[in-house]
Amino acid sequence: MCSPGEAPPGPAPSGDLPPEWETDDERMAFLFSAFKQSREVNSTEWDSKMAFWVGLVLARGRRRGAVRTCLRELQNGFERRGSVPLGLGTVLRELLRRGKLQRESDFMASVDSSWISWGVGVFILKPLKWTLSSVLGDSKIPEEEEVLIYVELLQEKAEEVYRLYQSSALSSHPVVALSELRSLCAGLCPDERTFYLLLLQLQKEKRVTILEQNGEKIVKFARGLHAKVSPMNDVDIGVYQLMQSEQLLSQKVESLSQEAEKCKEDARSACKAGKKQLALRCLKSKRRTERRIEELHSKLDAVQGILDRIYASQTDQMVFNAYQAGVGALKLSMKDVTVERAENLVDQIQELCDTQDEVAQTLAGVGINGLAEVDTEELEKELDSLLQDSSKDSVDLPAVPQKVLSPPISDAELEAELEKLSVSAGDLPQQTPSASSEPKTALGLNL
Repeated sequence: MCSPGEAPPGPAPSGDLPPEWETDDERMAFLFSAFKQSREVNSTEWDSKMAFWVGLVLARGRRRGAVRTCLRELQNGFERRGSVPLGLGTVLRELLRRGKLQRESDFMASVDSSWISWGVGVFILKPLKWTLSSVLGDSKIPEEEEVLIYVELLQEKAEEVYRLYQSSALSSHPVVALSELRSLCAGLCPDERTFYLLLLQLQKEKRVTILEQNGEKIVKFARGLHAKVSPMNDVDIGVYQLMQSEQLLSQKVESLSQEAEKCKEDARSACKAGKKQLALRCLKSKRRTERRIEELHSKLDAVQGILDRIYASQTDQMVFNAYQAGVGALKLSMKDVTVERAENLVDQIQELCDTQDEVAQTLAGVGINGLAEVDTEELEKELDSLLQDSSKDSVDLPAVPQKVLSPPISDAELEAELEKLSVSAGDLPQQTPSASSEPKTALGLNL
């Protein structure tokens, strides 16, 4: 059976099926028919039908959240009007070839699962079937009840188990009892078989290792999301035993506390009933129980102190490893560096800087013509004396005229002015000889 102890799931809800499931009978008749023996007959139809069922099978597994399935379960889930898909076996074979599905027998054979009680039984009862599966590979169509695993879904759920453990109180130490881990993952793993498959996946990824000690299975987790788990050693087993002792002592203290409280109530009841001797015996029993509780408390404190020291030593070991790695890195980075070489290098740098300063001073003291330039202070003194002399010998200059200059005359205005001058020159009277002699006459008369 593909799901031992479980009722087979019913048909898929209509919301999880494509629209043509109920409306297109012709299309569904084609999809429900068997595949051609050879894809070469009609590769287009073959690929179309394969793509339809591959997507539907993978979507159904993810919707249900179950990592296991089988051919019969899928046939029941995809039943339509009394008919089942005839090509589902070919679809599962193709998914096996693509690595989307894996036979549970092949998966368990790839991991050391000797710690699984039901796994041992399966190996003993069906060795021939598993041998044929390993020989034939994925070329044969799975049987109706052969269990198949959704590979990606199994990996995702195994990651959820690991993160759930990391965020729980159990992660205070890498070793935990399998029963405690099973209780922690009860909501994630609906059945024990799925829980074991997830642990096998984590073991395959080298993130957990499982050991059976005195009939009890213990699990050791890797420290860190990307770390690999180390093999179980005596220290891990000793710490686990201390943790178990701590739990037993705590339970015993709780039980004795309840017993002491009961003795107290019995003594009170006997005292009220007038049974003094019975009340005294109850009080004596209460005192003995309280002494035992005190002794157990001291032992519990000692165990917890040892655990605290172990946790502290593990932290110290981590710090020590970090320091050791840092020292190794420093040694490599300073492999060719010594104090003497550093001092020599500093002296060389200082010597070069001094030489550079001397060269700069020499170049700054040479003029263009090769003569030494005059000192800057002398130049400044000379400039001050020139400024003082120029202030004494200042010349009185005429004031700046305040009249606004007329705008420039244009060529047309110049030509008009020239014409006026020409006209005025033509109106002047011409000079005669008599006119020129009149002054002489006047002179003569005046004399």
